[in-house]
Amino acid sequence: MFLWDVDGVFVQGSQQRCNMENDEKMNNEMSDAGSPPPAPSAVPKPPRLSGSPPVSPPSRKQRSGRTWVYLVLGFVAVVVLIVVAGLWQVFSGFVTFGGLESLDSGPNLREVVIENNRADAKLAVVDIQGVIGGFYFTGDEYDIAELVRHQLKRAEQDRKIRGVILRIDSPGGEVLAADEISRHIAEFQKRTGKPVVASMGSLAASGGYYVAAPCRWIVAHELTLTGSIGVLMNGYNYRGLMNKVGVRPEVYKSGRFKDMMSPTRADDEIHPEERKMLQALVDECYERFKKVVADGRKNANRLNDPEGRTLAANWAEYADGRVFSGKQAYELGFVDELGNFKTAVARAMKLSELDRANLVQFRQPADFFRLLRLFGKTETRALKIDWGVELPRLQPGRLYFLFLPGIR
Repeated sequence: MFLWDVDGVFVQGSQQRCNMENDEKMNNEMSDAGSPPPAPSAVPKPPRLSGSPPVSPPSRKQRSGRTWVYLVLGFVAVVVLIVVAGLWQVFSGFVTFGGLESLDSGPNLREVVIENNRADAKLAVVDIQGVIGGFYFTGDEYDIAELVRHQLKRAEQDRKIRGVILRIDSPGGEVLAADEISRHIAEFQKRTGKPVVASMGSLAASGGYYVAAPCRWIVAHELTLTGSIGVLMNGYNYRGLMNKVGVRPEVYKSGRFKDMMSPTRADDEIHPEERKMLQALVDECYERFKKVVADGRKNANRLNDPEGRTLAANWAEYADGRVFSGKQAYELGFVDELGNFKTAVARAMKLSELDRANLVQFRQPADFFRLLRLFGKTETRALKIDWGVELPRLQPGRLYFLFLPGIR
């Protein structure tokens, strides 16, 4: 029988076996004669099997190809996981154990314990942070007024929640959004009897005070900036700039006032009646602001008697848009107590007749769609002016309860 060696040499298998038998016979004869046995020869390597080529290490090209395959498979797996998780979230947002929910079920809020005092009772903390506005401010599917409404709804449904702390750090914002939040707070207290305590941070001015006005109790720090009771409607007129570059607008309208607040009209083209109408809108919102303040403080005094503060007789003189400190607000009766967030917590427990309580919040969990929207945003290159402060994007023609320093 012949075997084919890898190096191309024929090896006769029977002759190889005979050589091995002769070596063994000579060793036995020498051991019988008393001579020392010869040193063992190197163990012959077993013959390679017929037809099996040698195994060589993979080349760099092969390893590189495999790496790309693994990367592609990993990327596909990640994409599949994201899609599956997104579909699961959409499905779980509409389906519950009891069946299909209403499309008006609101945002997916989860209760989070922010301070565990090992108590059965709870106090809910609702945050009002930043500018109060609608969708164009938040960029989310729910504006801040809707989020507050659903958080108060959860606090109403949970019997263990005995009160709410409204934590405010806001310069105000859009008139309608602030009014919606204020109305939700007033109706919540009326339906449930659970107190809402406002805790003012560094800033609770204009619309920030508007949402605090109907609360059962208002706590402010001595250095809090509050007040700024008033209404703002702004716009820009760049007709003078257009004249300098030789641009003239052409407007076709159905009525005399259809282009009210148009930024392309010259001063002599603006009717005095138009200015009066716009000012009347501002004054109407301003009177509503003062009514919300007066009614809210009056109701709080009725419930808190003999504690709490009463509005000063001349409080309306200070409702001219000016800001004042928390200490001044306390002296004028705009707030009930000076302190910080812990002071507000203690007051909420006292009004709820509790010795201790856990502090909870209702938060929206992170989801893949929101993360994808975040990564999908692109910044446009535009000329920006540094005013020294981060300014909100005010929409022309909208009314605001907003404290906006440095802008006229």
